[in-house]
Amino acid sequence: MSLATPSSPHIHSGASITALMLRVLLALVPAIVAYTWFFGWGLIINIGIAVTVALGSEALMLRLRRRPLAPFLTDGSAVLTAVLLAFCIPPLAPWWITVMGAAFAIIVAKQLYGGLGYNPFNPAMVGYVMLLISFPLEMTSWVPSHILHQLQIGFVDTVQIIFQRDFPYALSMDALSAATPLDSVKTELGLNHTVPEIIAGNAIFGDFGGVGWEWVGNWVLLGGMWLIFKRDITWHIPFSVLGSLFAISFFFFMLDPDAYPSPMFHLFSGATLLAAFFIATDPVSASTTPRGRLIYGAGIGLLIYVIRTWGSYPDAVAFAVLLMNMAAPTIDYYTRPPVFGHAETEPEPASENGGGDT
Repeated sequence: MSLATPSSPHIHSGASITALMLRVLLALVPAIVAYTWFFGWGLIINIGIAVTVALGSEALMLRLRRRPLAPFLTDGSAVLTAVLLAFCIPPLAPWWITVMGAAFAIIVAKQLYGGLGYNPFNPAMVGYVMLLISFPLEMTSWVPSHILHQLQIGFVDTVQIIFQRDFPYALSMDALSAATPLDSVKTELGLNHTVPEIIAGNAIFGDFGGVGWEWVGNWVLLGGMWLIFKRDITWHIPFSVLGSLFAISFFFFMLDPDAYPSPMFHLFSGATLLAAFFIATDPVSASTTPRGRLIYGAGIGLLIYVIRTWGSYPDAVAFAVLLMNMAAPTIDYYTRPPVFGHAETEPEPASENGGGDT
């Protein structure tokens, strides 16, 4: 009689991947509502497209790999990847942009490495970087919040723009789009304008960052704090990402406030807060040791500032995360905590005859 004994642990904690993913998605709901309020229905439509394509791509790859569909399609990981990717895509981008990004994230960045738990890079960021490098025009065409509200672009108008490129009032994307706050500051600084001159009188800037972006960031921050409270993520990575970015931006801001934006601008612009709480904390591609998480997060914050300030990409979050994904295994190797009950000891010296103990 053979007994099938499952592997350890034999006492289950009650936690599950599906429950974790659902709580992360729930934490994003307030930010999704705020994003929709300021930037229209594009995010909701892009989420629908991305989730559909992500689940379809996951099912296709699982079928090709001869793996069961139900356990993996229902764990929520593909849905979360799709939602995070949709956050990073311009709300009025053509539909095929979202389709290509979601398919690439799941097929190439996740399933070709073996699926959840085996991917060395954050799939959403891989999909985003592929789109940004391949289609820079479509990925940098953002419509400011005040223009969307002035033209009263509703749900039907948004659907027509995304799927048919049919703009209201016979306008075009070139007529509607404008530079993001990060892009505007970077471009104008290159034209020898000062930061106060750039911000003054520009309708896209708010108190700290861009109009709308600040409020979305506030709700992302609230959702991230809830995840820490629920112990779904630890404080190490968000603290180190935001702390290192604040420290280096504060240093250069104090050196020359006319040439370098304030720390609050960097924290509340672009995808900084989303990266700190929802992207960099990916349990698969991030560091796993306590000290390693601090180093990993600090590296992301520093890279964000370096690329934003002296690089070619104004936001830089995706590149910073992927670069530190590459370093995560090495960081974990050198920051492993000591095993309880074990200590490193020096080997006993050999006897004079070279044979050691007999």
